[in-house]
This record gives sequence, C-alpha cells and structure tokens, in this order.
Amino acid sequence: MSNKKIATNGGADGSLCTLEREDPGDLDLLQCISRASESVVRALSPAVVSIYVNGSEGAPEGQGGAGSGVIIAPNGFVLTNSHVVHGAQELVVRTVDDRALPATLVGDDPPTDLAVVKVSEAGLSHGDIADSASLAPGQIVFAMGNPMGFDSTASLGVVSALGRALRSQDGRLMEDIVQHSAPLNPGNSGGPLVNTQGEIVGINTAIIAAAQGIGFAIPSNTANWVVSQLLHDGKVKRGYLGIAVGTRVLDRRVVRFFGLEQDKVAYVSQVEPTGPALQSGVRSGDTIVAIDGEMVGSVDDLHRFLSKWEAGISVTLKVLRRSKMLELEMTPRES
Repeated sequence: MSNKKIATNGGADGSLCTLEREDPGDLDLLQCISRASESVVRALSPAVVSIYVNGSEGAPEGQGGAGSGVIIAPNGFVLTNSHVVHGAQELVVRTVDDRALPATLVGDDPPTDLAVVKVSEAGLSHGDIADSASLAPGQIVFAMGNPMGFDSTASLGVVSALGRALRSQDGRLMEDIVQHSAPLNPGNSGGPLVNTQGEIVGINTAIIAAAQGIGFAIPSNTANWVVSQLLHDGKVKRGYLGIAVGTRVLDRRVVRFFGLEQDKVAYVSQVEPTGPALQSGVRSGDTIVAIDGEMVGSVDDLHRFLSKWEAGISVTLKVLRRSKMLELEMTPRES
C-alpha cells in the first residue's frame, strides 16, 4: 500500500506528516496535524523569552514584568515591541530554562512598535525570520509568548487578513499589518507569530480589547528592515520637514481647475521656525498636493513618503497657496 502525505510542514526542517493509509480518516489527519504543531512549538520555545523592566512584582531580582520577545541571533539579539521596552532604565531577559540575563536596549522604533535588546550570552537558541510576503489568509499560524507570567504559551489560529493598518503610539499609521485569530493576552506583546515551518512571520503587537480572535502582528519583512537599521544606527532614520499637518478636502472646482487626481490634501497648520520647510518657503495655510510626483492626500501619505525618503536628498513639493500652484525645493533632515 502506498503512503499518503499531507503537507503540514511539521517542523523547522519542513518535514511532512506521513499517513500510512491510502484513505486516512479524520482522526489520522488530526493526529498528524497535532504532531506537526508539537514540532513547531518544541522547536521555537527555547527562543521565546520574557522581558522584565524596572520594578514590577514577581519578576526576577525585583524587576517588573513587561512582555515577551524572541531571540533572533545566537549571540543574544532579541526582537520585541517598542512599547515593551521604550524608556526602560533596566532590562532583564529571562529564558525558558529560567536564566535571568541583564540586557541592554540596542534601539527601538515607536512608529513600527519594534525594538531590539541585547544580552551578553552566546550560543543561544534562536528563531529564523521568514518572508511575510508569502502569508495568505487562512494560513495556520501560532502566537507564542509568555502572557500573564505563563512561560512558553502557544495559541493556534489562522491569518485572517493582510494589509491592515493600525495607529502606533506616536500616532503614525502602521501599514501592512497581519490580522490573525490566534488568542493573545497581556504579556504576549513582542512574542513571535510563527508559521507551520517554525519560522517567524510577525511580531505580535496588539489586540482589540472588546473583541475575541482579533490580534495583530507586525510582518517579519517590516521587522527585518527595522532590525537592520537598529543594529547599524540604533534608530530608524526618517525624513523630517518641520511642519504640523492635517487632512483637508478641496472644493471640487479647485480640483477641476488644477487637474488634480484627488480632492484630499495635507494642510499645513504650523511651520516650525528652524525646520527645513520654513527655509524652503512653506507657509502656514499651504496645502501640500504632491511630493516628487507622489500624491499626498493625508497626513499618513506624508509619513509614508518620509519613512522611505533618505534624509539629505532634496525633494520637490507641489504646494497650493490660495489660487496659485507652487513648486518648492526642500531637503528633509533626519528626524
């Protein structure tokens, strides 16, 4: 009798469950999936850690429990959420074998809610970061972490949707967020979202408090980009213009007169006295229509552009001032 295989990708090695019968029953399939789940959780659990900050009850050496993290390199680099460690004076990372390791903050990035901390330890178990672009709705995922002080907690769910948007704590829009149904609890923040091959595809960041089964994770591709900048510079460099903006809807006659593609623009409510915007001639009351040919229909469009634009490189702003369309040259500074 020939074997029948089902592609559950049972472990970090990508191995498959093997079913001995040609026509397996439901129980066979469930047992196969169960073994695959066990393999994933067993493989990654040693890389999932607790992170303690300043003085809460029950933490090692009097430290305060804050959240979870995942070791991403054997020499002690740990990926977590910015809101877990931001502003911390003292950090302790506790491993699954109950070692309390003093840690230092390499850097954090509130706009993406990601951070990297470092422990002085070598040869640590670590997780591999996968390509989150391969995720698809309905795909099985695991949320891992140490919620409520319970170590090595794993929950099972599916990818519910891709490309969601959430506000970070500093008000910026985080885009391309992964929504999933794996249950999350306080303390899960900073723990990994894992695929069926035991690879990290996201970092859990938030839940909808009044809902069930609605969790969010920052995709691993975003994490890769942020980690590379934090390791190199200790921060993520973004362009800075020195303006306060809001979103405004233009009159339809103005849109038609200037041949604009959209009626929403970024309205400049304030110009900082020492910023590059003032030096380039931007005034309070201007509306920014486009930057280097990219339409700007909201504050989020502006932030999105600045997050990928290298500071020190000049840009052209298309600005509507009263009845005139102006083009102003500006050089964003590093934020």
